[in-house]
Amino acid sequence: MGKWVKSGSPWIWMTGGAVSISLIAVLGLLLLIAWRGLSYFWPADLYQWQLEDSQGQKGTLIGEIYDREEVPSERLISAGHKFQQQPGEFVTRYLVKTGNREFVGLDFRWILATDIISREVPSGLAKFERTKNGNFYGYPIAVIEDGKRLALAEGDLGSSLNAHIARSVAIADEALDLQKTDIGSINYRIERLRLKERKHELDGDLTEAKKASIEAQIAQLNADYLVLEKRLFALRDAASRDSVVIKDMRGEEVILKLDTVLAVSYVNDMSTLDKLLHWFKGVGGFVVDDPREANTEGGVFPAIFGTVFMVMLMAVIVTPFGVIAAIYLHEYAKKGPITKMIRIAVINLAGVPSIVYGVFGLGFFVYMLGGSIDQLFYPEALPAPTFGSPGVIWSALTLAILTLPVVIVSTEEGLSRIPSAVRQGSLALGATKAETLWRIVIPMASPAIMTGLILAVARAAGEVAPLMLVGVVKLAPTLPLDMNFPFVHLERKFMHLGFHIYDVGFQSPNVEAARPLVYATSFLLVSVIVALNLTAISVRNHLREKFRSLEH
Repeated sequence: MGKWVKSGSPWIWMTGGAVSISLIAVLGLLLLIAWRGLSYFWPADLYQWQLEDSQGQKGTLIGEIYDREEVPSERLISAGHKFQQQPGEFVTRYLVKTGNREFVGLDFRWILATDIISREVPSGLAKFERTKNGNFYGYPIAVIEDGKRLALAEGDLGSSLNAHIARSVAIADEALDLQKTDIGSINYRIERLRLKERKHELDGDLTEAKKASIEAQIAQLNADYLVLEKRLFALRDAASRDSVVIKDMRGEEVILKLDTVLAVSYVNDMSTLDKLLHWFKGVGGFVVDDPREANTEGGVFPAIFGTVFMVMLMAVIVTPFGVIAAIYLHEYAKKGPITKMIRIAVINLAGVPSIVYGVFGLGFFVYMLGGSIDQLFYPEALPAPTFGSPGVIWSALTLAILTLPVVIVSTEEGLSRIPSAVRQGSLALGATKAETLWRIVIPMASPAIMTGLILAVARAAGEVAPLMLVGVVKLAPTLPLDMNFPFVHLERKFMHLGFHIYDVGFQSPNVEAARPLVYATSFLLVSVIVALNLTAISVRNHLREKFRSLEH
């Protein structure tokens, strides 16, 4: 036994066990997040309850079961409920998503099992997904097409209704695309011309000819705008032509305009394959659609784009600076107390709280550097700031400084592992020190550089606190990349998956509706980070294999 302990085997087994437990815990957490997030898109059955509360009031309720829990009867008695359960017993209650916000008031309500007279999963009950006011539940009974009421056939589970909805959605999408691209482009060009005229005024070279030319261009753009505006209104009128008549849980007929309806599904009549296809469609829509209803519905595409774009911009900034700093410290700087202090400072920078970097970025990058850029290059836009307000470029720079120590330390480690004989052999063959660094040392250290970049990307993608000060917003109307010159707009604010999780989880007006989206967005953020890291790891492995021969 003593020999076995002295051999170190127990510590190896303990270390391996600790690593295994840690991996299992991380994997379990990821599986929990994935399950809670992805199960949100699985179409849940729609129930119809007949209820009678403790005061004898009866009613009908239609909705989805979101959650259930066992509650002590004492807790419910103290809240004013009256029923026959004895103290110490538990009562089941259900959290039900009721929809129909215009008439019910709340999307969710708790119902007690003791208040339920009957519960069924009726056929023909439909769920309407809308652009506003959440879901609507009821029984479709007719379609109003251009003012004519057309009754739906018995057993018609959406075939004719889906055709009308598809028509309205296609026209609404065309109108939205027209508004975002053509009309948005005209507004952008008019604003550029206005700023151009203002710049000529400030420079004192605004001649009558220049002014007349600019005004003529603006007049032409305004004429084009009126044509597109007329077309936009025509598309909106065409999208709102049809309506659907629905019998809701109050037993009354409700008319919904189809331009507010995105899709209809008869969940209770779906097969398992239909539900699986619906699930894939829901996950795909979550990835590619824009958010709706204060980020509690719709997709997160702008946040995905903003996260990836900002991280890639940060990587482009931090890599050359980190590599150059590491090369100077390792290859050129003399070994002494000053170099030692610089290394200690670099290591200590990695421990500074991220919010401090955010305050620094706001004060230095946004107000000082951005304000100076506005004064020098964009005086015509003042007092409205161009670069003097938070934007994606300042977020990338702030995170580049935050992750710079990681890249420097990793690159220095890679440089220290390169044998000195390689450098001496290159110099002996007549190469200069710069050529040796460029052709021999840096390629051999490239795997270590990629390791530093991987660590930097992993940390930057998950940071939220500094971004709240230097560029991220709840909802960005336009992406930093579009078809308007100069196509890449680094001064714009952007959305970020990390901030989206914070906003949905803690700032949402509808907490119950937002809770599943927190899990879904968290899983998506982890997936994005893993995808970025796997890409960088594959590049690192390729470089390692490519330059492996130089080590021998």
